[in-house]
Amino acid sequence: METTKPTTWNEAFRYLAKYLQSLDKKKNMLSLLMNFHGWTYTNLACLLLNISESRSIKNEPHRIGSVGSSNSWMNKKLLKAKGGLYNRVTRRIFLSPFNLFETDLFLKSRNINLSQAQVIELYMALGGIPHYLKEVGRGQSVPQIIDALCFDEMGALKGEFNLLYPSIFNKAENHMAIIAALAGKPNGMVRADLMKSSDLSDGGVFTRTKDELVEAGFIYEINPFGRKKRDSIYKLVDMYSLFYFKFIKNNNNKGKGTWQKLSESPSYKAWSGYAYENICLLHIDQIKLALGISGVYTDTSSWKSLGDKENDIDGGQIDLIIDRNDQVINLCEVKFTKEEFTINKTYAAVLRKRRALFKNTTGTKKNIFNTLITTYAAHKNEYYLEEIDAEITMEALFRNP
Repeated sequence: METTKPTTWNEAFRYLAKYLQSLDKKKNMLSLLMNFHGWTYTNLACLLLNISESRSIKNEPHRIGSVGSSNSWMNKKLLKAKGGLYNRVTRRIFLSPFNLFETDLFLKSRNINLSQAQVIELYMALGGIPHYLKEVGRGQSVPQIIDALCFDEMGALKGEFNLLYPSIFNKAENHMAIIAALAGKPNGMVRADLMKSSDLSDGGVFTRTKDELVEAGFIYEINPFGRKKRDSIYKLVDMYSLFYFKFIKNNNNKGKGTWQKLSESPSYKAWSGYAYENICLLHIDQIKLALGISGVYTDTSSWKSLGDKENDIDGGQIDLIIDRNDQVINLCEVKFTKEEFTINKTYAAVLRKRRALFKNTTGTKKNIFNTLITTYAAHKNEYYLEEIDAEITMEALFRNP
């Protein structure tokens, strides 16, 4: 065992390789590397090659695992690396945030028993980030939990936003500018508008930053129905970041009880609708399972028509469309409510008109199903029976696909 402190990275890596050679040759070996984002490619390549070759020369079983929070760095330095590390990666594991099923399971493992509706409300603010969820206390309502974490003076997530992006990305001010722009447009933005709103005039910098956010799962790229990739719409789907800009940023010094009041405001109702739409977007696999189409190839898209004022034709918008290979299109109507949802005569007319407008505008020959995604089951009145072809409630979102 070396006792002299290494003076260079290369020397340190040689020490490590020598140590590994001294271990039991018959046992499988795993070296786990963490928090190495600041390293240069040369240092990283030297380390990995020293470790792997020191044992593989003698055909000794050895695996090297690397863990990092920056997708972009991992992609550039490891997965898409050239030179000595090219084609050395044998398996990739992308650790996504917990879905609703996993979030509920995690909370229950900590003896925190919330109803599905309460888990959804919590997910709207925190998303499925285990680091956030582990701060949830027992014996509290969701408003109490959010107050304690996000608005209390010592709340674990009160100042999280300003730490989050710099901890993951280099030049994080660019990433935060894009996030801030998208936070003000919950329906999403096209590339040109997003670039302008984020004040990133350099096309290369913007594209690289935007792509890093997509790869890391902070923003979602969705194609408008029947349009090409260059017409993509970008939506902010990181639940905490959305919650921060909507509520925390401008209410940062109001202390305990802040969320109790805010959750009863009209702005909460509008925000919860957008947040629930994002949850549905992130749980497409669960929605497909509920529709019985898990094995059917689908495209997820959105659609918007400006209408024709000269001919007195109103426009319309659908934020979630499932275009299926079995000649069916589901037009999803997402509604977050705290009670039974009811379709009245006026709303039924809107759904009927929207379906006709979509069919006429797009020229599709596929069957079109109006699909209602709610929290609680809708009232099965005559208008529901006329216009709704399929319904999914929140229970379906908690399935493990």
